[in-house]
Amino acid sequence: MAKTKPDKDPTAGMSEAKRAYEARRAEKAGISLEKWLAQKEKARNGESAASAVRATPARAAKTPGVLRRLFGRGKG
Repeated sequence: MAKTKPDKDPTAGMSEAKRAYEARRAEKAGISLEKWLAQKEKARNGESAASAVRATPARAAKTPGVLRRLFGRGKG
């Protein structure tokens, strides 16, 4: 049997000013406040996952050291 998470209020930690601001933005977008906040959370999670991928740079090919280059020249 699958357990479901209880629905918590997405505006619970917001001040009245922040809640009003987000409500205006949601109204301007033509969606409900809950849907607007869900979209913002989803975008924030996607952004953090993408930044985690970008945070690990690809390793460049390591150039040979001084001794290896000198020894390589001597063999030629």
